[in-house]
Amino acid sequence: MTGLDHVAILVSDLDAAVKLYRDVYGLPEPEIEEVPTEKVRVAIFGHGAGRIELVSPAGPDSPMARTIEKRGEGLHHVCLEVPDIARAMAALKAQGAPLLDEVPRPGAGGSRVAFVHPKGSRGVLVELKEGGGH
Repeated sequence: MTGLDHVAILVSDLDAAVKLYRDVYGLPEPEIEEVPTEKVRVAIFGHGAGRIELVSPAGPDSPMARTIEKRGEGLHHVCLEVPDIARAMAALKAQGAPLLDEVPRPGAGGSRVAFVHPKGSRGVLVELKEGGGH
């Protein structure tokens, strides 16, 4: 792992959440992107390490819509940057980390991502991210 890539916050209304983080907290205008494979829309504030990513369901059939119904809005995951996601996944698996993905999947900005189950990270969903333009 090379460090924190971003912190993701799950929100039900992306436009309202963008206004809060932009207008109240003073963050710059975010980049907004749809990630069809995950059925979400994301607003990414900042560039480089330490970004804030707001994640919102793209429709009622999104897994994130069900997550909001069950748990409400709030911190969704912490994303760690890795130079080689396949190698990172293999190393974690060898140490017994419960991976949610067997192979990397497409993420925002052209990245490849995989997730570690919260039970393997003291209750925190951890995303591993390789590449991407953000």
